[in-house]
Amino acid sequence: MTTNNQTSIHAEPGKQEFFIEREFDAPRELVFEAFNDPALLVQWIGPDNLSMEIETFDNRSGGSYRFLHFDANGNQYAFNGVIHEITKPERMIRTFEFEGLPERGHVSLETATFIPLEGGRSKLHIHSVFKSVADRDGMIQSGMEGGMNDGFAKLDKLLQKRTA
Repeated sequence: MTTNNQTSIHAEPGKQEFFIEREFDAPRELVFEAFNDPALLVQWIGPDNLSMEIETFDNRSGGSYRFLHFDANGNQYAFNGVIHEITKPERMIRTFEFEGLPERGHVSLETATFIPLEGGRSKLHIHSVFKSVADRDGMIQSGMEGGMNDGFAKLDKLLQKRTA
């Protein structure tokens, strides 16, 4: 299965939010599972040049998570959040915070919606709201798009194996 799915990021100037959309050549149940199963998450999330480890993943409404990424030199980059809602296979709402900033509190609220499409395909729609426009812009300028595209390419391969 070859995919030409592209990631779309819409960030209107002056707003504290952005929207991400991406289609997948797999049913939404499988895409949802890949976002919610720790054994699958570590196989795809993050940039190609970083490995991933899950320190905490209490994947339920009211739970929390902490993910660690490592570069080739052993440097650690941590992300954490609180899970507000898991509605299988339709939606997950959680916070996201990169721990590498000089001060804590730059938290975004993410709502990921998994939409079924015809032909066993699906669409992911993510709405992220930030504390400030500066926080939103900082996230976009951080290289987030490249890491996300690397991860989604790995997810495409993982989903291809699971649907074969």
